[in-house]
Amino acid sequence: MSQVVIDTLWVSLAAFLVFWMNLGFASVESGMARSKNAVNILSKNFIVFAVSSLGFMLLGFGLMFGSDNPLVGTGNLWILSGIPAYYTNPETLLLGSPITFWIKFFWQLVFCGTAATIVSGAVAERVKYVAFIIFSFALTLVIYPIIGHWIWGGGWLAALGFQDFAGGTVVHSLGGWAALAGAIILGPRIGKYSKDGTPRAIPGHNMSLAVIGVFVLWLGWFGFNPGSTLSFANPEDVAHVLLTTNTAAIAGILMSTATSWLKIGKPDLGMTINGCLAGLVIITPGAAYVSIPVSLFLGVIGGIVVVFAVLTFDKFKVDDPVGATSVHLVCGILGTLSIGLFARAGVTTLSPANGLFYGGGLGLLGIQTLGVLTVAIFGFGASALVWFILKKTIGIRVTAQDEIEGLDIGEHGNKAYPDFAAAVHILEDDDEIIAINPPKPVIPSDQAIPIVNTASPGAKITKVTIITGYDRLSKLQESLDAIGITGMTVTSVMGYGMQKGHTKEYYRGTPVETKLLPKMQLDIIICKVPVPALVDAVKRALYTGNFGDGKLFISDVENVIKVRTGEEGYDALQDEA
Repeated sequence: MSQVVIDTLWVSLAAFLVFWMNLGFASVESGMARSKNAVNILSKNFIVFAVSSLGFMLLGFGLMFGSDNPLVGTGNLWILSGIPAYYTNPETLLLGSPITFWIKFFWQLVFCGTAATIVSGAVAERVKYVAFIIFSFALTLVIYPIIGHWIWGGGWLAALGFQDFAGGTVVHSLGGWAALAGAIILGPRIGKYSKDGTPRAIPGHNMSLAVIGVFVLWLGWFGFNPGSTLSFANPEDVAHVLLTTNTAAIAGILMSTATSWLKIGKPDLGMTINGCLAGLVIITPGAAYVSIPVSLFLGVIGGIVVVFAVLTFDKFKVDDPVGATSVHLVCGILGTLSIGLFARAGVTTLSPANGLFYGGGLGLLGIQTLGVLTVAIFGFGASALVWFILKKTIGIRVTAQDEIEGLDIGEHGNKAYPDFAAAVHILEDDDEIIAINPPKPVIPSDQAIPIVNTASPGAKITKVTIITGYDRLSKLQESLDAIGITGMTVTSVMGYGMQKGHTKEYYRGTPVETKLLPKMQLDIIICKVPVPALVDAVKRALYTGNFGDGKLFISDVENVIKVRTGEEGYDALQDEA
């Protein structure tokens, strides 16, 4: 098998893994948002890749790689009309690799899509769907390609010797700047900050989904960074990048967990999630340029810094529901600057220069700093301009009513988690279900429902409401079965009593104001069973002598009516023995 075939297969596999990261972003973002916005976020992560692919195909790739002009590609722009000879000429061989052109194109395409996806999380839960689509198109059509040309397309930063191996600046920092501009111009979500400016926690609805998303992203990064070798001719280089990537990730996890534990008092899962991503981002620009011990150190730095970055952005009222700016912007900048300090020539065959700590002086650090500053000015400025134009024309924020009710209904007209009543309605319209289980005859509306008064004279009906923890249900049922009570209604509720509920709960470092605790409410209607017998059974089942054993509320019931038969009183209580 020729080396070209091997390299093509390798880059194809890596590109597939980078594409797979879209699922990771969708899962993390939707999991860390409220359930009422899940459809919106999932839909944005679908549409953003389609939009970014279109923009990059139409013009973006040409602007990025179309010529060696210092500022932007000016020729060979329209690749859909045919592959210009410029891209296959040995003297101008794109990215120095002989692999198939369309594979190289797809590789760059998935990177472009990643930059656009970063923005989605930071503007979540209040951005207009159409505004986000237009912004993503502008970002990938013009803004991303121009910065990409400066660094990867033979532009002026590349000529100076600026280093960005796998996109810490081109992808992550730029995505972070675009996200920051959007978050600032959009403003915070309703209720995010109190009147005195104190941030309020708005917890995500599904941390399980967020964790799954991080594992998907972690896997995808094994294509993102090692695939940037664009060749498998030197397996040692691929292996080195693979290990620096993983090492930084694990260090980020450990340090973000430890930092949040020390800062907040508990190991916050949201911070652990951000710490993993922080480690992956901070190593991305220099994964082939630094040693494995340095990658461990960088992961430690990323894990610590991301915790304080999340808290700092919150303090300055930059509402970023998923921490995209803290992860991608802050850690992308740190990773880019770290090359100027820790790069070591020869650590892989791809590493051309030494940083300050390896005898390279201040030259590389100065170039890296210049690159960070210029990308900040252009990336943030251009993104802010697009957001501002959209704000003044079509508007970029949904109405207050749509934001409160959720973007799933307001923007899409459906829900991620349809409730039971809606599900039943769907089943009733299904002919196959009806054929299997035909409905019972319904009393015509013009006929009176029979009223049968069978209540025993003087029979007293009592309602007993029990509030307790979920862990007591099984024991409570056994105790009630023993005295002949098998009918009850169980409801999930939230509340707290004299113990004041939670006093220390945090979400990504911000105190959660609510003190509500998850509890279980059981409602029981009795007539023949003596109330003292029921109370005694409940107390025997629930009593431990500790806070949270539960409470009983006892009240009289005037009557019970069974709708189907019209029976009243005791005869309507079929669930009681």
